[in-house]
Amino acid sequence: MNKDMNQPPPRKNRPPLAYMNGDFLKGHDSRSLRILSEYLEPQSHFRKQRIRDTIVFFGSARITEDGPLGRYYKEARILAEKLTTWVKKTFRERTYRYVICSGGGPGIMEAANRGAADARGKTIGLNIGLPFEQFPNPWITNELNFEFHYFFMRKFWFAYLAKALVVFPGGFGTMDELFEILTLVQTRKLTKKITIVLYGSAFWKEVLNFDALVKHGTISPADLELFQFADSPDEALKILQSRLVVQPEIATEELPAISHTAKPNEPLPDGEW
Repeated sequence: MNKDMNQPPPRKNRPPLAYMNGDFLKGHDSRSLRILSEYLEPQSHFRKQRIRDTIVFFGSARITEDGPLGRYYKEARILAEKLTTWVKKTFRERTYRYVICSGGGPGIMEAANRGAADARGKTIGLNIGLPFEQFPNPWITNELNFEFHYFFMRKFWFAYLAKALVVFPGGFGTMDELFEILTLVQTRKLTKKITIVLYGSAFWKEVLNFDALVKHGTISPADLELFQFADSPDEALKILQSRLVVQPEIATEELPAISHTAKPNEPLPDGEW
């Protein structure tokens, strides 16, 4: 008898480890892992880069520097530069405060990241994979350049660290993000205070009739106090400087905890989260 007959067969075609199995990770059964990864990977980068909170810029990807709405590109860039310069002079802490954050693409998003880069500040891009328009702009800090598949995880990171929003003229995506945050604030799903600035009052008052919503009783008059209008970089800067909290940093290596839902009639706190 051949002695090889008594030997175990050679180990061939060993299956890959589950976390290295590309077909599995891209399949239906791993959707929850993909969703979780779009929470954990940005969180890891934010901790390593010591990002504490952000100022988010929303606005159209279609606005170009030399186009018909080019003033908004230029003014978004100026405002982002002014904010970054002010923050660097005002907050000297172990973590980075009020970092300019955008959706990572062209248009107003590019202008915001570009302005922050002009002031030599860190700047965040939360990009989303789309068949057109949405590609990362070159002004995002390399370690803070993210690509998302799931819109809702991208929205989570917009809301999670934001202490202020500056919303420039835009289309469906801009309005979707604006009303998402307005709804969270109105329904008290966020207990932190968020300053919302609608930039370009003529545009916003033409395309959205907030007074009509009050007239028809679908929002309350007090809801109009959830946001303010601004028409110049200096006006927007003044609003943000007056609203953003200047207080000592909490001594912790962790990011702020996720906001809890406010109880009925519970006053909104002045604290971080």
